[in-house]
Amino acid sequence: MGTFMISITKEDKFFISRCPELGVTSQGVTLEEAQANIKEAIELYIESFGTEDLPMHTSKPLWTTVEVAYA
Repeated sequence: MGTFMISITKEDKFFISRCPELGVTSQGVTLEEAQANIKEAIELYIESFGTEDLPMHTSKPLWTTVEVAYA
């Protein structure tokens, strides 16, 4: 069992879920569906490619904002 960082964003009519550690992307009509689909996609990735190249440590994400000037 492992823990992977994912991000979910709303794009048009879908929620897009991504796991940047593995380069896996999925989607869903609802937030819950996107989360379930990315979990399945990660499981399929591991089933297909094995665990040898999985990251040893998952870092906790840091989300913050930055203010920029623009015209």
